[in-house]
Amino acid sequence: MQTSLRKISKRVVEEPRKRITGLYSLLNERNLHWCYSRLKRKAKPGVDGVDWKDYGKDLAANIGDLVGRLIRKAYKARLILRMYIPKSNGKQRPLGLPATEDKLVQYGCSKMLEAIYEHEFEECSFAYRPGRGAIDAKKYLRTHLQRGTYRWILDCDIKGFFENINHKKMIMLLELKIHDQAFMRLLLKWLKAGILEKDGSRISPYTGCPQGGTISPVLSNVYLHYALDRWFLTRVRPWCKGDSLLVRYADDFVCAFQYYEDAQKFQQWLRVRLARFSLELSEEKTRLLQFDRSEIRESKSFNFLGFEYRWSEHKMGNYLYVATQTSSKKQRESLKSFFQWIKENRHMRNGKLFERLKEKLRGYYNYYGVAGNSRRLHAFYRHVEGMLFMWLNRRSQRRSCNWKKFRKLLRIYGVPTPRIRKIESEVVTLAFS
Repeated sequence: MQTSLRKISKRVVEEPRKRITGLYSLLNERNLHWCYSRLKRKAKPGVDGVDWKDYGKDLAANIGDLVGRLIRKAYKARLILRMYIPKSNGKQRPLGLPATEDKLVQYGCSKMLEAIYEHEFEECSFAYRPGRGAIDAKKYLRTHLQRGTYRWILDCDIKGFFENINHKKMIMLLELKIHDQAFMRLLLKWLKAGILEKDGSRISPYTGCPQGGTISPVLSNVYLHYALDRWFLTRVRPWCKGDSLLVRYADDFVCAFQYYEDAQKFQQWLRVRLARFSLELSEEKTRLLQFDRSEIRESKSFNFLGFEYRWSEHKMGNYLYVATQTSSKKQRESLKSFFQWIKENRHMRNGKLFERLKEKLRGYYNYYGVAGNSRRLHAFYRHVEGMLFMWLNRRSQRRSCNWKKFRKLLRIYGVPTPRIRKIESEVVTLAFS
């Protein structure tokens, strides 16, 4: 499979105007065995209740039967199991869980699409791409705001993006680079797969691409690549009188402009552009604000990927810089999530409990441990420490430890304290003029 993916990638680079063929034939037994070894082993099963381990008990026979159905064009996508996870605003985010067999084929197709489009995607796109992530998007945005002449920020969010992807538009966009009807029909089967709700009811979707599927991330990236990224860089940027910038992570994106007129016009054009792709902006979460180092008192802050960005004066008072720290909203959500976790797991033995605690804290520090965020990190740790102390003392009717004994436990089990993950090298000091 890896050799085939390299060949696809090479063809895209050497012959960018030719459409790729022969993708469906790569879904053979050898390649699907490779795909199975790379699926998440602890992922929840779909409607059939078959998880990774169950499917692998008779792997050769299962994949042989699957390939036979693919060759005969008799393969059918199973229903997608709908699950809901709570959001911070009280609403619920829908997730779709495909069956393990569907995940297996989807993984192979997603790798093919990744090989084709990785050379096509723009630099401003960071979600669901190899070697890129939210930290890279945050660093890219901060660097350009620090060094650039941007004075206005358009903070955007697309309303119900994954639920409103137009299937017909999606296939038309994919056909710009792919010429394989069998492969396209396979993708369309997953897009139109029925959804099984918790109450047993079935929904036949006319639009959307369920979050949770293996194929969903790359399809959403392709959709917004044509709907937003390429349009901004090839059409919008040349129209602007001053500098302009786009940074996108999935359906969340931020645009920066030098002049207010450019930002205002783009906001109007953006609504029209998204409407052509059956999308619309979330008016509640979209706002245009001033972000100007020369007028720091009037400059406002904005949030992106869990961080708050604002112009700040250095404590020595001789230059300004773009400060990034954990947004208040995300910090409250993280503390609320930890409170619920320790409440439900306080019965665990100390060894296992503290091991899980260390994993959670390391993950938090790895994401939010950036230069300038030390105060918020220590505040988070103090709250976690207080909640842990409270719930450990509620294991029984009598108090089990005091603060001295509790801090000794933290040292014994090696609970990590807040730390800055990396001093960002792109910080540029700008003197007052």
